[in-house]
Parts: sequence; structure tokens; C-alpha cells
Amino acid sequence: MTTATLPTRRDEAWRYADMDALARLGAAALDTWQTLDVAAGESVTRCLVVGADAPEVHRMRVTLGEGAKAAFFVTNRGADYTRFELEVRLARGAHFEFGGVTIGGSGVTREFVTQVVHAEPEATSNQTVRAVHWAGATGNFLGEIKVARHAQKTDAAQDFKGLLLEAGASANAVPQLEIFADDVKCAHGATVGALDEGARFYMMARGLDSATAQRLLVQAFIGDAFVALEDEAERGTLLDAALAALEGAGL
Repeated sequence: MTTATLPTRRDEAWRYADMDALARLGAAALDTWQTLDVAAGESVTRCLVVGADAPEVHRMRVTLGEGAKAAFFVTNRGADYTRFELEVRLARGAHFEFGGVTIGGSGVTREFVTQVVHAEPEATSNQTVRAVHWAGATGNFLGEIKVARHAQKTDAAQDFKGLLLEAGASANAVPQLEIFADDVKCAHGATVGALDEGARFYMMARGLDSATAQRLLVQAFIGDAFVALEDEAERGTLLDAALAALEGAGL
């Protein structure tokens, strides 16, 4: 019997986490994992809004059978430290899709952490993450892709973009690739920048107020994370939850 201990910044997967918030949660909270097994040929989609006024850590392990599909679309808008973590294992011909948005201010850290294991040939995965932050807040994406030695014809991609609406906010992207097969396609990209003030000025010159122009620009920016979600109602719910974080921000 072992005693649960809190992670430290020496642990790669926790290097940007809010350690004070983790201490408030306690080590026992980090031992809780949800599991999801998707049978061969089956398809599952999950749409989630996470975050509250207290720290939250959501951890899920997903196993995909041959030809199975799983898609997760998540808005992370917590008013305190909020972490959403996924470990995914793909069998032959399976597909995993992830679209996530972290958004908010108040000096809060919000993060996504994923580990996608291509265990068998011909599986595909795609991850699209957008971060929008201000007022000293931080958005993190730590994404690891592992390709087993015999998992040929793997096709895996990650795309992270951060939008900082004020000086002092930050975004961190840590893509990691561990590839043991030689016939694969694996790609990742990460960029961080500020709002296009030229575009906002253009919109304001045509009658929009500053807040509305900013909201439309942010909506266009984060919309990429949910483009693969076919359900328009669900997509609207996730976008509205994200954009609601801008209300009253005074940017």
C-alpha cells in the first residue's frame, strides 16, 4: 500500500500546472480516472464545458478498438485552475479527434494534456487547440504522440494557437513525438500572438463597437477547434460558453 503524493514541476506532464491549486485539491483527487472503451467499428462523441470556482482535474483513459472513432470537444473556462487530461490508445484503423479551447483571465491556469498512443497500423488522430487569455492568465497544451514500432501508416497531427489579449498573459505548448515506425505522417505546429488590431479597426470603421469586433475576431479564432464537430447545436453551446468568458472582461 502506497501513499499518494502530489506531482512536482519536475514531472514533465505537470511542469506548467498550478501547484498551489493542486495542493488544495489533494493528491487523492489525482488518482481518479474515468475510462471509456469504444468497441470495434463504433463511434463516440463527447462535448464538454469544464471549469468552476474551485480547482478541477479531469482525467480520462480512452481505448479504441479496430476501426473505432472517438471525438472530444471541450471548452475549458474555469475560474480556478482547470486541467483536462486524456490518454488514448488506438487499434488498427481507429481515429481520434480532439478540439479544445482554453479561455479566460484572472491569473488562472487552464490546460489540456493529451497522450495519444498509436499502438497498431493505419490509425489516425487530429488535435486542434486554441488558447485565448488575458489578465495574467495562462493556457497550456501538453500533447504527446507515441507511435509503436509496427504501427505503420499512422497519420497524426497537432495544431496549437494562442491569442493573448493583454500583456502579462501567456500560453505554453509542448508537443512531443515518440516515433518507432518509419512509414508515418506526424506533424505539429504552435504559434502565439496578439489580436489583429488592424482587423478590429476595420470592423469598427464600419460601425461595430470595440467589444463586438473583439468578440467576432475571437469567435473566428477559436472556431477552428470545433470545425470537426458536425452537430451545430453542440458547437454553438461550446462557442457560447467560451465567448461568455469575455463578458465583463473590460478589454
